[in-house]
Amino acid sequence: MIPYLVVISLLYFFMSSPKRREQSRRDLSLKNLKKNDRVVTIGGLFGSVVNISTDGKEVTLKVDENTRIKFRKTAIAEVLKEESTTESAWTTTRNHFPFF
Repeated sequence: MIPYLVVISLLYFFMSSPKRREQSRRDLSLKNLKKNDRVVTIGGLFGSVVNISTDGKEVTLKVDENTRIKFRKTAIAEVLKEESTTESAWTTTRNHFPFF
């Protein structure tokens, strides 16, 4: 009985650990969100942050030239990073080889 409990607890730990790590990364990126950051919402909309409310719970995104949409901060799925030149060079090189 005890070996089963040990195995189940280890499985639980290994399965929940990556999720907790990803959640902490997401929380940190939302905490550091600032104006002009490119983001993706949980609905798949891409936009850039135009305004963050004073209480920090709402974010206004610029989706198109004349389109601004207000979201809850928790509706942001991911903050997009600026692509460095080495990453773009690797992607360009990698796309020429069919083995990758």
